[in-house]
Amino acid sequence: MGALHEGHLALIAEAKRRCSFVAVSIFVNPTQFGPNEDLAKYPRTFDRDLAGCARAGAACVFAPDAAAMYPDGDRTRVRVDGLTSSLCGPVRPGHFEGVATVVAKLFALAGPCVAVFGRKDYQQLRVIERMARDLFFPVEVVGVRTVREPDGLAMSSRNAYLGAEDRRRAAEIPRALSEAVRVFQNGERSVSRIVSLVRNRIARVSASIDYVTVADPESLVPWADDQNAGSPALLAIAARVGAARLIDNVVLGEDPAPCQEVQP
Repeated sequence: MGALHEGHLALIAEAKRRCSFVAVSIFVNPTQFGPNEDLAKYPRTFDRDLAGCARAGAACVFAPDAAAMYPDGDRTRVRVDGLTSSLCGPVRPGHFEGVATVVAKLFALAGPCVAVFGRKDYQQLRVIERMARDLFFPVEVVGVRTVREPDGLAMSSRNAYLGAEDRRRAAEIPRALSEAVRVFQNGERSVSRIVSLVRNRIARVSASIDYVTVADPESLVPWADDQNAGSPALLAIAARVGAARLIDNVVLGEDPAPCQEVQP
C-alpha cells in the first residue's frame, strides 16, 4: 500500500530472484479499512516509492486510483471463511474481505505469475494462499520472512506514526516474541504460560492489546489456554503503541528470535 521500506524492497529482491520481469502494485485499498481506521492519514510517499522500486530493479509499477479498481456499480466481494475467524478478523470486521477482493482483482489482471508477500502479515498471507487455490488462479504465492530493524522491531509503514519515545517502547514487542522463542526452544508448550509471558511484557508499553494468540500455523485455529501447543506454532500479536497499531508474529519451532538479547 505504499510508504515502502526495506521490507518491501526485500519482496522485490525475492521476486527478481524468481522471475525475469517484476511488477509492483501500489494501491491504498479503501475496502480493507474500517470506518474508524486510518485510511485518510495512511502514509503516502509515492514519489519516494517509485524511486525505491527503480533502485530495487522493478520493471514497472501499477498504481491505479480507487475508481479504476472499484468502478461504478462494483458489487463483488471475495470472502475467505475460517482463516479470518481469529486474530485480526474479529477486531477488524470486513478487513480481509477487502484484502481478498483487491488481491483477486490484481491476480486477474496479472495472469500467470509469482506473487510475493511478507510473513509479517501472516494471516493475510494464509488468506491469499487459500483464495488463490480455491479460485484456481494461476499464481504461485510466496511468503518472505519479516525484515526487522536492528532492535528487532518489524518494519512497517505504520512505524511512521511512532514518536521517539513510542519507538523505543515498541521494541518491547520483538523482545517479548524473542523470549517466547527461547522458552519454546527449551521445551515450554503451555499455551497459557507462553501467552502470559508475552502479554505481560507487551502490557508494559502498550496502550491496548487486541490479542496475543498461539495458533496452528496452517489453519490459524487458536489453541485454548489449557492446551499444549504443537510444533510449529504461530505466536501472533496485535497491540497499540502510541498512535500505531502494530502486528507481529513468529512461528515457534521454525523462526529465529527477532532479538539476539532479551532485556529483563
